[in-house]
Amino acid sequence: MNVSQAAATIGQSTRVGLRPLIDGWTISSILVAALVAIPIVTVIGLAFSPEENIWPHLASTVLPRYVTTTLALMVGVGIGTLFIGVGTAWIVTTCSFPGRKIFEWALLLPLAIPAYVIAFLYTDILEFAGPIQGALRELFGWVTPKDYWFPEIRSLGGAIIMMTLVLYPYVYMLARAAFLEQSLGVLEVSRTLGRGPWHAFFDVALPLARPAIVIGVSLVMMETLNDFGTVDFFAVGTLTLGVFDVWMNMNNVGGAAQIAVLMLVFVLLLIGAERFARRKQRFHHTTTRHKNLPRREVRGWFKFGAFLSCMLPLLMGFLFPVALLINGALGHFEDALGSGFLATAGNSLMLSGLAAVCALAVGVLLAYGLRLRGGNFLNAITRFASLGYAIPGAVLAIGVIIPMAWLDNSIDAIVRQEFGVSTGLILSGTIFALVFGYVVRFLALSVGAIEQSLGRITHNIDGAARTLGASPSKILMKVHLPIIRGSMLTAAILVFVDGMKELPMTVIMRPFNFETLATQVHQFAAAEQFGQAAPPALAIVATGILPVILLSLAITHSRKHLGGEGAE
Repeated sequence: MNVSQAAATIGQSTRVGLRPLIDGWTISSILVAALVAIPIVTVIGLAFSPEENIWPHLASTVLPRYVTTTLALMVGVGIGTLFIGVGTAWIVTTCSFPGRKIFEWALLLPLAIPAYVIAFLYTDILEFAGPIQGALRELFGWVTPKDYWFPEIRSLGGAIIMMTLVLYPYVYMLARAAFLEQSLGVLEVSRTLGRGPWHAFFDVALPLARPAIVIGVSLVMMETLNDFGTVDFFAVGTLTLGVFDVWMNMNNVGGAAQIAVLMLVFVLLLIGAERFARRKQRFHHTTTRHKNLPRREVRGWFKFGAFLSCMLPLLMGFLFPVALLINGALGHFEDALGSGFLATAGNSLMLSGLAAVCALAVGVLLAYGLRLRGGNFLNAITRFASLGYAIPGAVLAIGVIIPMAWLDNSIDAIVRQEFGVSTGLILSGTIFALVFGYVVRFLALSVGAIEQSLGRITHNIDGAARTLGASPSKILMKVHLPIIRGSMLTAAILVFVDGMKELPMTVIMRPFNFETLATQVHQFAAAEQFGQAAPPALAIVATGILPVILLSLAITHSRKHLGGEGAE
């Protein structure tokens, strides 16, 4: 047996043979995963045992409209992001034209803008009292809306366009990464068989990138299902809006939970469809020799078309909205300061920062627990606990509030009986509850990034450290954390940025008189005070720009890790 085989044997025995089947780290991982999974289990249990079953009433009245509108919205946004995301990804990857290097990272920038922000911005300029219709009426002498036709922005079609403009980067990001990973060899073979550029794209490149594209479209549809600000502002009756309506207006938590479970079914169907699409057909690279994909120099009208195809999504999804935000913020900055903007920004930074730290800590615990022990049960409960990112925030809010309210009432009853005083609300309606909800919602980002990074570290390192007497905790602190700090920072940034944008969960769970930038934007927009909404909206966008740029640079440099020849 040589040295490497001995080290591998030590690492394997360390992992499965030299520790008890159940140790403290495994128990901690199971308990934390079970705690995080409580909101999901609560929603399911409440839906099947409501105090007042109004499901038949919902099914015969508003539910069909909620379902059809939600499906139409998801399909519309999915198709729009598919065309824009895949098209722009292929253009910037394979074509050479002016501005291509800028478009590579700039096309991801709309990801920093929440959909509800771009919705109120375009409404302000496209509605009847806006500057565009006003200029048309003055130019042509029109007086009332009956004198002319103009598309209604506050509609299902308007919501599809708004969400498409800010969600297409999900598809673009994954499609571009998939195209960059493809070898030149397979495309060269297609050319020798007489395939032109279009046939090579549809017959070779697109099938190879299909799994990544399907994942991107699935993420887009999940984000569409989670949206509350846009559909509320446009009065588009989706399932998310139905959860708020049944809970807040009809005061029926059980009915809201039943709609929430229906949304969970939508999510599970999306996840199942995505995995089925990956299993049904498999495409493999048949060579390990990677070269950069050749960029074809486009000329004439094709050059203009390539530039325009990339410029329009960026212009409409980021540049124009940011220009409107800056203009609005400059005119209302003093008003914003007077309305508690700094305190609101501090609340958002505090919530997002706490959520990022807590999600990172829980992610490290669960990912390292899987590395140490693994096993079907721990793996299953960890995956179930990480399902929160795929579940709409309004759904999770119900699952967090119900058990915390029960715990508060139980503590209050015990203290009343023993000491004759009331404890009131200790957990529900507090910052603690909101941070816990954020952790449940965004845990998948943390677990996924850390687990992937830990997976690149050989178990032989653990074995060597164990032979020197190091405990699992010490190995984590002294060995693994320094190695994976880059992935940890990435996970923390992603949770922080998503926390800054989170609206539906914050609207439901925030403490009394507690505002965040997201809720302030929503309130100002709902009151048609678009100028006052600009400063907090601009602050949300600013926090997301740097992570988006870093993400794009990471995708660009990923090609170097393939051992490609002549990588840029």
